Amino acid sequence: MHSGKQFSFQEVIFWTRKDIYSLLIISFIPTFCYAVLGWTWLSIPWLPVALLGTAVAFVVGFKNNASYDRMWEARKSWGAIVNASRSWGIMVKDFVSHRHAVSPISDAELRAEQQKLILRHLAWLTALRYQLREARVWEAIYKPHNQEYKDKWFKVSEHNHDLHDQLRKYLSEEEVNAIGQYSNKAAQIMALQGDHLQALLHKGLIEDFRHMELQKLLVEFYNQQGVSERIKNFPYPRQFATLNLYFIKIFVVLVPLGMLQEFDKAGEHFIWLSVPFSALSTWIFTTLEKIGESTESPFEGSANDVPITAISRNIEIDLKEMFGMPDIPAPLKPENNILL
Repeated sequence: MHSGKQFSFQEVIFWTRKDIYSLLIISFIPTFCYAVLGWTWLSIPWLPVALLGTAVAFVVGFKNNASYDRMWEARKSWGAIVNASRSWGIMVKDFVSHRHAVSPISDAELRAEQQKLILRHLAWLTALRYQLREARVWEAIYKPHNQEYKDKWFKVSEHNHDLHDQLRKYLSEEEVNAIGQYSNKAAQIMALQGDHLQALLHKGLIEDFRHMELQKLLVEFYNQQGVSERIKNFPYPRQFATLNLYFIKIFVVLVPLGMLQEFDKAGEHFIWLSVPFSALSTWIFTTLEKIGESTESPFEGSANDVPITAISRNIEIDLKEMFGMPDIPAPLKPENNILL
């Protein structure tokens, strides 16, 4: 997520510079052939180009709206995770008690049981965000222009640290090894939470009603994990994305041909203005296409992502402060205005 007032001009130019070079070349070639070689037959009427541009604008707008909806749904899902995590903390603190314990238990032992539930929840958050940062072939962050931008402006924590090392901060070595064999580690960690609640029920540290309330929160976490996984694993439909890209490419080629006559009418040397104006006109469309493409996958690790790493860190701070736990980390700060 970009946390600044706006992307800087330098960032925009760096991100789209290869497109700018390509568009200038595509605009220059027909202009040179028209003005220098006398290939006047290259020019076409502006009206069909304008009609095509209108259609392309609708298609690009549709994709960007759909991409924004995907991003906003992802943000709402993680907002729900924040709220449910805080509820989990206060319910663990208040519901898990030795009031009805089957056998005597000290305050220190009770506190250890509570903290184990909290730390395992933080492990679930860690495993989930690592799963959401895994690469998919359709994600735009792995294209050269986005990869260059990422390497220059920010780093993705999940791409540079090992998941098992991070889980060891919250889970025992036995639990880390137990979930290591599973493909969906986040789901298995939540299953461990369910087993722990069942054990607490048998010990009398929670009673039936409180057990059911805590189980409802586990179901809510599963639901929000499912929302994130659906967005992650089902891309913007490829048939729409493919045709949208082809339409823009056709439009990019035709715009310089349509502008030749228009600038030629203005005077002998004005024909060369078709080069920058054609490049500028088509740059707007190609940049809008890139924006939609970079927004459709909100967990890939780009500057337009939902900041799940920062959200997870804030949840960790809230829960650890709630229980007076040590090693409370500092909130994540944006790197070059990029917060992940």
